[in-house]
Amino acid sequence: MAGALLGALLVLQLLGRGRGRAHTRAPATGQRREKQARGLGQETGGKHTAEPCGDPEQRRGPPAPPLQRAHRLTPSPGGGEAKNEELRLYHHLFDNYDPERRPVKEPEETVTITLKVTLTNLISLNEKEETLTTSVWIGIDWQDYRLNYSKDDFGGVETLRVPSELVWLPEIVLENNIDGQFGVAYDANVLVYEGGYVSWLPPAIYRSTCAVEVTYFPFDWQNCSLVFRSQTYSAEEVDFVFAVDDAGETISKIEIDTEAYTENGEWAIDFCPGLIRRPDRASAGGPGVVDVIYTLIIRRKPLFYVINIIVPCVLISGLVLLAYFLPAQAGGQKCTVSINVLLAQTVFLFLIAQKIPETSLSVPMLGRYLIFVMVVATIIVMNCVVVLNVSLRTPTTHTISPRLRHVLLELLPRLLGSGAPPEAPRTTSPPRRASSVGLLLRAEELILKKPRSELVFEGQRHRHGVWTAALCQSLGSAAPEVRCCVDAVNFVAESTREREASGEEVSDWVRMGKALDNICFWAALGLFGVGSSLIFLGGYFNQVPELPYPPCM
Repeated sequence: MAGALLGALLVLQLLGRGRGRAHTRAPATGQRREKQARGLGQETGGKHTAEPCGDPEQRRGPPAPPLQRAHRLTPSPGGGEAKNEELRLYHHLFDNYDPERRPVKEPEETVTITLKVTLTNLISLNEKEETLTTSVWIGIDWQDYRLNYSKDDFGGVETLRVPSELVWLPEIVLENNIDGQFGVAYDANVLVYEGGYVSWLPPAIYRSTCAVEVTYFPFDWQNCSLVFRSQTYSAEEVDFVFAVDDAGETISKIEIDTEAYTENGEWAIDFCPGLIRRPDRASAGGPGVVDVIYTLIIRRKPLFYVINIIVPCVLISGLVLLAYFLPAQAGGQKCTVSINVLLAQTVFLFLIAQKIPETSLSVPMLGRYLIFVMVVATIIVMNCVVVLNVSLRTPTTHTISPRLRHVLLELLPRLLGSGAPPEAPRTTSPPRRASSVGLLLRAEELILKKPRSELVFEGQRHRHGVWTAALCQSLGSAAPEVRCCVDAVNFVAESTREREASGEEVSDWVRMGKALDNICFWAALGLFGVGSSLIFLGGYFNQVPELPYPPCM
């Protein structure tokens, strides 16, 4: 019994010792892991201190700089033991590199910047806002002696790509931008080549100012400029030169990539020369800055405006001449046609005003044409009113002067080739037979002039026979009763003669109105044709001058 108790006590003691050893091993294992983590942090991150306990976000600290991020993302090609030549080159070039300092050994030295602009798309030219939108690639090259290395020392690495914020940049901006975006659209990586040659090719979309000249719209061409300069450095610190192509020729213009270039449907590029403008050394205003000016001379393609504005406008304006083909008395219809044409021209003028800039320096050619046609239409309306006034005149209100009759009824028709209308013969009326009117007239003569009555009766006896003479004698005996009828017949005859004379004079006024219509039609047709030709020929001859520059494309 005692032996069994002693054995149980020995087993319990052995179990207690095992648990104690396990508790003592756990802290040692945790310490070894912490030491390994510290060692790993010292190997990968350089200087590293133990992180305090607490929130992981608080223990994380500030983010690593771009160069350290680039180093961590660069894998080792040969495993843990192999060295990454690009990583070693990073450390060699940028451990003591200051991107804020100019790459010169002496302060009085000047950094030479090679510039090349490649146009990929002429996006638009907003005439209303006078804004040119372009998509370009800006090639900037320079020499940085601090980034000089030999590829033989770094495993044959010829090109090193680094973020642009790690390298000194000349800070080239578009001076004449309009939206406040001076920089590029995307900060591409900078390429560092052997020997310290640095190249940067960022893309950019620029919205620059462009003074639009609308005198010959829509047959116009515009002169727009892109002005580049260094925003930070003066002409004594940074100088610009144009790039050189593979053939050794200087690229002193905007280069157009024919493979990537998208042709604009409204504008065609004729010339795109470049110019470097350096300040005058003798100026007292300081060293100044160097400007690189690229000029875009673009020509409008007028087909859209010809089809949609000019042709409808000319056709509608020509309708105003049809008012002369209406009768001279149809003054209301003439005025209606002319006023409708005026309203249509006003609509076209409103459409053009929405397209061109609001400037008082010049009037566009199409606007001048519309104003000219509106003036012609207004003159035609006034002419229609005058012709209507002439055509509706009567003998009771106006009298035709012989000179006016000669000019409008004889001279003008002869000049226009229409000829005067043949007058109706007044004395060639068909012979009347002896009617009661003639008998009554002779009866009146018999009553009033007794001495001649016998002669009349004798003449009637020889001309018409005995029966007519006897009738006249019987009417003469009944003179008091017939006299009233004779007076009435005389009044009717006189009224008829006056009405015929009045109708002839009214007809003369109408023919004078038609003569005025004819002469005004030919005058308006000549004015319309000559004026339209002169206005549009001015736009046709408005071509881009022959400049001493090679074409862009």
